[in-house]
Amino acid sequence: MKKLIASLTALNILVAVLCLTVGSSGIFGVDVFFRIVYGVAKESDVSIFFGVRLPRLILAMIVGAALSSSGCAMQALFRNPLAEPYVLGVASGASVGAAIVYVLGIATMSNILISAFVFALLTSFTVYKLGTLARFKDQNYAILLAGIAIATTLSGLTSLLIYFSAQSMHKVVFWIMGSFSNPRWEEVYFSLPIAFFGLLFLLFNSWNFNALLLGEEHAMAVGLNVENFRRYLIGVVSLLTASAVAVSGVIGFVGIIVPHTMRLMVGEDYRKLLPATILFSTVFMPLVDLASRISTAGEIPVGALTALLGGPFFLYLLWRR
Repeated sequence: MKKLIASLTALNILVAVLCLTVGSSGIFGVDVFFRIVYGVAKESDVSIFFGVRLPRLILAMIVGAALSSSGCAMQALFRNPLAEPYVLGVASGASVGAAIVYVLGIATMSNILISAFVFALLTSFTVYKLGTLARFKDQNYAILLAGIAIATTLSGLTSLLIYFSAQSMHKVVFWIMGSFSNPRWEEVYFSLPIAFFGLLFLLFNSWNFNALLLGEEHAMAVGLNVENFRRYLIGVVSLLTASAVAVSGVIGFVGIIVPHTMRLMVGEDYRKLLPATILFSTVFMPLVDLASRISTAGEIPVGALTALLGGPFFLYLLWRR
């Protein structure tokens, strides 16, 4: 495990340097990179580095870590290997929030961020309340079904908003497909504290995930208050996912691809799986983003690339089972 952590840490450093030196505007040589570090580079190079590439790299790492760790947590909570961070309807809620802002013609960066975040949290709260009604015996199963129902309804609402606002349609669709284009430091300042404290909560509770995997009765037998922990966990995952979606749009399959890749390497012990998942996600997401911005003359939405990767990965998981 120590060798894996060391390897992933080294890989993070290499990928970070690669993403900072390579981009659609050209390649920074080693000399340019060090001139930027020492503050003697050209103003245009400094602007590209600190105004675009660095915040974009940090956002990709934050979003990757938030979605991957949330997916990992949901898989333990629902004891379902195909559970992912959007199971609570967060993505659909955020999409409605963003679409409303575009339709109203007030689509500033801060308005999109706040609206998507608030609608995402309201959606997850509604799903949780519906799924934990006293009439449902298996509340985990009820939460899953409520999430599917609410997400489907909100997806239909988003489609109607797009239909009735043809002028803003392409902007909403591009946002829904997920992207790190036009990064802003305000987005980093918004999402970084949420990601930091959310990831800490998940890491400190890694042993509890192991207990949940063995069933609720076992978890209660070893002293875990399952109902309270589920409430806190869904709240933290909702915050992590909502903040990620608010700054990047909807990027699917990351919460499945990354945890399962690490699960194949370290097993089911969450004390190893969660740290490995977080470290691998901060390699995976920046690399996918780099591919999205240099593979064509324009820019491919990141969500489209992760969907292309996610489909075959789903089939691989199905084949293994």
